[in-house]
Amino acid sequence: MPLTLKSQEFRREREAGWLELETLVSQAQQHGLKSLPTDALRRFPLLYRSALSSLSVARSIALDRALLAYLEDLSLRAFLALYARPVAIGAAIREFLARSLPRAVRSISVHVWIALGTLAVGAVSGFALVNTDEGWYPVIIPAGLAGGRGPGSTREELRKVLFAQTHSGSSLLAFANALFSNNTLVSLLAFGLGILGGIPTLLLTFANGLMVGAFMALHAHRGLGRDFTGWLLIHGVTELGAIVIFSAAGLRLGELVLFPGRYSRTDALSLHGGAIGETAVGGVLMLLAAAVLEGVFREAVANTDQRLTIAFATFLFWTLYFCLAGRR
Repeated sequence: MPLTLKSQEFRREREAGWLELETLVSQAQQHGLKSLPTDALRRFPLLYRSALSSLSVARSIALDRALLAYLEDLSLRAFLALYARPVAIGAAIREFLARSLPRAVRSISVHVWIALGTLAVGAVSGFALVNTDEGWYPVIIPAGLAGGRGPGSTREELRKVLFAQTHSGSSLLAFANALFSNNTLVSLLAFGLGILGGIPTLLLTFANGLMVGAFMALHAHRGLGRDFTGWLLIHGVTELGAIVIFSAAGLRLGELVLFPGRYSRTDALSLHGGAIGETAVGGVLMLLAAAVLEGVFREAVANTDQRLTIAFATFLFWTLYFCLAGRR
């Protein structure tokens, strides 16, 4: 005689164990596993495995969907109560900043070096072009980003912008906002367009380096190269670093699309998407830090030596953070 096992019979034979497990799970979720007595702690994993066995049988013999949903929910809750470490929001943020973020960046260190090299090549190229012929400046720098500065600007006009103590609505603030908006847009595009194979990411990073080099050459021609370096790097170390981080994440994204390895593209993106997303979140935080440096410190500090000192301090901080944090 074929064995027929109905849903009601199946539930009746095992329901007592499920209800006991559900009670233990509820208590563990509310008060933690330490609140359970010793006997309950011993029975917890046994009841959990029994529930998994029941779920497997229920799936194989195609019992009613309501019972399957109940067992799946109970098994998941029991798994989380046993194996998931409850973390408060503050602890989760500390864990992300202290360990997850630097580890995620180190996991794509090759892509970080590629993005950094692309930015550096763009800066050298932009400087070389404008240094040879300032006619290249309006070709490289969009009119809205130039802020009125160009080959026709005198040394005094440029110096006044670099060292003016200004307030909202000034030309310096407008120029700074334009730079920040441009770099933020470049960062997000470099990350998002990485899905197209990474080529747009490299082009955007190179173009951003071109603009930095063009600005540098314009000021260097008028003897303001060092002053412009201090003005830019007091926030630029962090802001350009964010661009490199976003670009590296975009390149990793493009690599997974082009070369998923033994996985399908969907599985490869699912497997490595967490680290890429964490890297992008780190880039956002760096952009926010750069906005503070740009809006506060650059306005308050009008001495080139002090600006360069702050820039070097930020460079040292980010280098040590991404290289050493989270290794334990």
